[in-house]
Amino acid sequence: MTTTNFYGDTTVLTGRSLRHILRSPDTIITTAVTPVALMLLFVYVFGGAIDTGSESYLNFMLPGILLITIASGIAYTSYRLFMDMQGGIFERFQSMPIARSSALWAHVLTSLVANLISLAIVIGIALLMGFRTGASVLAWLAVAGILILFTLALTWVAVIAGLSAKTVDGAGAFAYPLIFLPFISSAFVPTDTMPGPVEWFAENQPVTSIVDTIRALFAQQPVGNDIWIALAWCVGILIVAYAASTAIYRRKIS
Repeated sequence: MTTTNFYGDTTVLTGRSLRHILRSPDTIITTAVTPVALMLLFVYVFGGAIDTGSESYLNFMLPGILLITIASGIAYTSYRLFMDMQGGIFERFQSMPIARSSALWAHVLTSLVANLISLAIVIGIALLMGFRTGASVLAWLAVAGILILFTLALTWVAVIAGLSAKTVDGAGAFAYPLIFLPFISSAFVPTDTMPGPVEWFAENQPVTSIVDTIRALFAQQPVGNDIWIALAWCVGILIVAYAASTAIYRRKIS
């Protein structure tokens, strides 16, 4: 297999997956519905009871909503991969002169594109609701980079679930804990308001450092060590999930 073949095969298979998304745009809409509903609920129902100082509650909680959007979107990656495995597509690919890993990368890149569209929808609605930021272009690029890295990390986790699931329900259900993880973090309330053990967990799980970094970038504040902790979590999850998913994939197609 040559590098040229890998890139060419991945491009073709990614185009195939993206066409499926374009034929059923309800997938992206559904992915954005839950985060938008949560954003409306927290801002207009609970937001007035939560003290975030001089910062508006919408600005405070938007980073957490963006992570929930990604966690919701990767469930469809696991589902699509599971359906391809069950439909015999991978067996057909094995009989063709294509790079085997390109099939996995096509799903990963499709997930990245779909999630970026969902994130754009959520940010657009947040702007309509009153979200404002004086963040520079570099700060926005940093936010985009963190979100892309987080999406890639969780997508490879979704690949593990899609390859390992026994049922279609199991392929998507793995995402539920990831969707709820931001609720036990600094995403919606300051962690110092939580009971001791819960505060410790919230302070030492990946979502808090990622949320705090994005929040600081939007607010034009120093990010401190949070950005390095966030990057370490994202890269660590990405490396472990990639290694595990490729190992499982090799066993499946051998």
